[in-house]
Amino acid sequence: MKIGITNDHRGVNRKKEIIKYLKSKGHEVLDYGSNSLESVDYPIFAFDIGKRISNNEIELGILLCGTGVGMCIAANKVNGVRCANLNNIKDAKLAHQHNNANAIALSSDMSMIRIKDILDVFLKAKFSSEERHVRRVNLIDSYKNEPVIENDASFMDKDVINVENNTKEPSTSQEKENDN
Repeated sequence: MKIGITNDHRGVNRKKEIIKYLKSKGHEVLDYGSNSLESVDYPIFAFDIGKRISNNEIELGILLCGTGVGMCIAANKVNGVRCANLNNIKDAKLAHQHNNANAIALSSDMSMIRIKDILDVFLKAKFSSEERHVRRVNLIDSYKNEPVIENDASFMDKDVINVENNTKEPSTSQEKENDN
C-alpha cells in the first residue's frame, strides 16, 4: 500500500519509528514532514496530505500530532478525506470497516506498541459492503458546502432517531454495538 505520513513538531521522532515499521511490512511510505522540532502550524501539513489523498497520490494518510485531534480536524476539511482519530484497536477496525477511513490521526505520545497494534488492525480491516455503510460513506463524500440532508427524516433507517418523538427505536444489543 502507498502510505503518506505527516506530522507536526511533536511527531518527528515517532514518525521515524512508524515509517520503519510500515516499510518492514512491505508498504511504500512517503514522508511529507515536518522534520523539524521547531513549532509548526499543523493544519498546513494536514491539508497537504489531505490533497494527496483527494488526488489519489496515496492510498492512506497517517497524521501525527500531540493528540491527533488537530490533525484530524484539519484533514477532514479537505474534500474526499475521511480521517479518524484513533486511540484503540476497536476504533481502528470500525473506522475502516464502517467509515472507509482513508486517513488516520494518531497521538505522537502513544506508545509504539499501541500504534503498531492500531496500524495492524486498521490495515487488515476491509470496508464493509453492507448497504448502510456504503450509503453513509456516500453521504459524507457527497457533502460539499450544502447539506444533502433535508429536515425530513424519511431517509433514516428505523433504528435511527425517530425525529417526531425524539426517541430511539428498540434494537438488539448486538446491533447497538456494531452500529457506527
